[in-house]
Amino acid sequence: MSDALTDEIEAINSIYGDDTLTRSAQDPDGDIFILTLPGETASLRVQFPPTYPDVPPILLGTHSSGTSGKRGTAARDLALFRDAVSEVYQPGQVCLFDAIEKVQELLAAVAEGQDGTDAVADEDTGGAESGQNANSDGATAAVPDQEAADHLGPPPPWTISAVFSESKSVFVARCAPVTSPSQATSYLAHLLATDKRVRAATHNITAWRIRGPNGTSFQDCDDDGETAAGGRLLHLMQLMDLWDTMVVVTRWYGGVKLGPRRFALINQTARDAFVRAGLVKEEAPAAGGGKKKSGK
Repeated sequence: MSDALTDEIEAINSIYGDDTLTRSAQDPDGDIFILTLPGETASLRVQFPPTYPDVPPILLGTHSSGTSGKRGTAARDLALFRDAVSEVYQPGQVCLFDAIEKVQELLAAVAEGQDGTDAVADEDTGGAESGQNANSDGATAAVPDQEAADHLGPPPPWTISAVFSESKSVFVARCAPVTSPSQATSYLAHLLATDKRVRAATHNITAWRIRGPNGTSFQDCDDDGETAAGGRLLHLMQLMDLWDTMVVVTRWYGGVKLGPRRFALINQTARDAFVRAGLVKEEAPAAGGGKKKSGK
């Protein structure tokens, strides 16, 4: 198994739950894994060729999980995941995080036209490095809460970064255009209300910069328990001269303290989201040892 796949398995299970991606019991020493999609009863059999991620994963079919969902659910999820992999995969880049996120978008769209389709997955236990704002629920995977989403309005137009990981801590950033502080606040509220795994993360660090009318401007940040991280994130936006934008960096603490290194990883993850959103032209740097888990 390649180092890239080993790191990807660690990141996926940190974000979505320990048993999201596991080796097949029928092939314990091989390259076939069972992927349990967040919030769904259906599981998929996925084969990773020895040269992955230079070549895409192979979807072998569905896997019986011992539970029964609605008729056609497994076939639907398999088809959606095949489409997602085809859309997000790029040679040399691990793709499971992006594919899972894409499937979640598609499933949420399906749920809009159906009753009783929301599902909630089991939750892991996490801890906080700084000892502040620790969330005992850990990282949770679930299809967005449709009732909450309907109440809060349409989802924000997030651009999501690659997944970065170091010493079992996992970082993901989201950025979106905003035109007022109240909109930035509502976007964050929407994210926390509709994505349980983000809400249950150890930290959700935010920053935004907005140009108002008549030459006014608004800048703010929130450490969310990761002392000084919000200010550093805001400083990054100032250095990049980004305006009318907000960013949320989510961290799931892995049990090993990173010290000052965590600030570099937070900024690196945010920068990757800015690059993907087209806010900066240069490629996001991979320096400093942070492991990039997925890319588009």
